[in-house]
Amino acid sequence: MGFFDAGGWYDAHVMPRLIGCACSTGQVMKRRSQIVPLAQGDVFELGCGGGLNQQFYDAERVTSLAGIDPNEKLLAAARAASEERGFPADFRKGMGEAIPFPDSAFDTVVCTFTLCSVQDPKAVLSEMHRILRPGGQVLFLEHGRAPDADVAKWQDRIEPVWKPLAGGCHLTRPIGAAFRGAGFEVEPLGQGYLPKAPKFAMWNEWGLARKAGGEMRA
Repeated sequence: MGFFDAGGWYDAHVMPRLIGCACSTGQVMKRRSQIVPLAQGDVFELGCGGGLNQQFYDAERVTSLAGIDPNEKLLAAARAASEERGFPADFRKGMGEAIPFPDSAFDTVVCTFTLCSVQDPKAVLSEMHRILRPGGQVLFLEHGRAPDADVAKWQDRIEPVWKPLAGGCHLTRPIGAAFRGAGFEVEPLGQGYLPKAPKFAMWNEWGLARKAGGEMRA
């Protein structure tokens, strides 16, 4: 098996399992449980693969659920989880840089541990802004560049090796500042390092990023 064949096999079979394990640890799921239940109305989930957030949606607050993911295996898991819950969802294969849904289609976008791995974060943030209705919100829980200089230095060193092993995951991308730069009004809800995890990989920020222009529908 050649190098590129091996890389394709790793991406298709090994990487999804590693991401699934890393993104479903107890502390990660605890933080998901703090942000995802705030979703309401017509909800879109960026990076819905694996279905890890589905258990935290409040069925009485969510009118409809849609999402995209580029990985077929993770997407299949999300669809299976939706069927098991009996909550119909429109999950499609797609990229965040070109979300296959119309303008102003959603009240809430859920984005958890996803912006680190997209190819063009500015384009993805623009797309999230586009599909939100005026007054809509992004609920985000992301890891990114640490505020401590010593940790950030290690992130810069490790990232080139880390990315191919972790599905293109970046360690050094800003979080709150990126949403503000995309025209969102950000309300931070929390930040900090994930306990019992390497600091270079687990500086977390979570909160709300609102699109101006109207009141969010109840």
